[in-house]
Amino acid sequence: MKVLVACEESQRVCTAFRERGHEAYSCDVQECSGGHPEWHIMQDVLPLINGHCEFFTLDGTSHQIDGKWDLLIAHPPCTYLSNVGARHLYKGGMLNSERYAKGLEAKTFFMKFYLADCEHICVENPVPSKVYQLPNYTQIVQPYMFGHPYKKSTCLWLKNLSCLKATDMVSTKFVQSTKIAGNWFNKGGKDRQKNRAKTFPGIAKAMAEQWG
Repeated sequence: MKVLVACEESQRVCTAFRERGHEAYSCDVQECSGGHPEWHIMQDVLPLINGHCEFFTLDGTSHQIDGKWDLLIAHPPCTYLSNVGARHLYKGGMLNSERYAKGLEAKTFFMKFYLADCEHICVENPVPSKVYQLPNYTQIVQPYMFGHPYKKSTCLWLKNLSCLKATDMVSTKFVQSTKIAGNWFNKGGKDRQKNRAKTFPGIAKAMAEQWG
């Protein structure tokens, strides 16, 4: 399969598919942190999402995709779309027009992936704010369904893909929220947001095993 993983610098999903023999590429405007520049495209992803494209990976190798991608998995930025950030829209009872406009831009970007010319699509994001009227998501997955003792609701918008099935359920008595102050997921620093955006390895593995 030819797989494009959009907006992924961590390469966790890309690597999971590569380990199962698929021709997968991650793409982001940032350099990759997953250790495989030969699989990473550093550019605007939108010109690539419908296939029929040429690109260079970070190792300088030229690649060509004839036809469409077999699978598109996208992780568009969620800062302005997430329901968690909705509280910032109405500070003092007034609509924050600047934030709302950024949210609309984020929705437009999100919809580019959702409407891409690809038979099999997964778009991933947190629970969205209702104000932006995104399409209904297909399912919600949790890290504890895939071997990680954490709760973090993640929505998947799926096209021609089966819902992900749990692979390694963790007992709820051992599960903690990623919102707990001070745990590894919420440590400060310039990479906090990047670390929070990384796909849990168990979820990436399930995607590759069940959709690959």
